[in-house]
Amino acid sequence: MLEEKILAEYKEAMKSQDKLRSSTLSFLRAELMNAAIAKKKKALDDAEVIAVVKKQIKQRQDSIEQFTKGNRQDLAAKEQAELTILEVYLPPQLTDDELKKIIEETAVSLSAQGPQDMGKVMKEVSLKVGQQADGKKVSEFVRARLSRQA
Repeated sequence: MLEEKILAEYKEAMKSQDKLRSSTLSFLRAELMNAAIAKKKKALDDAEVIAVVKKQIKQRQDSIEQFTKGNRQDLAAKEQAELTILEVYLPPQLTDDELKKIIEETAVSLSAQGPQDMGKVMKEVSLKVGQQADGKKVSEFVRARLSRQA
């Protein structure tokens, strides 16, 4: 189970005195506990753990963007290091080409005519790719594909 793997790696980071890794995983563990409490569960399943990890990654990406705009490269670099640690816990992501192929096949099978069919296509593509692609990227590619057709 993914939650157990995170705990084991947190303990290992503590033993090796890897401050960045241990603090990142400690914060992630706290978020996992909060999510479990909110769902009134003792432990989260892997899909729920991945959702929490994705949320943390999104926060890091937003922080990197803001720190870069604010010319704080030191803080952006720290957030990037944490982001790299968190990305290990995601399932393998689809390449852009694989994602575009799935979107193309879905658009053709649904006979999507233009931007008005975005909801239909997004729903089907999201079911097919699951956790293997970032929702923002999927949306961007679907929009590009459907507006090309209009």
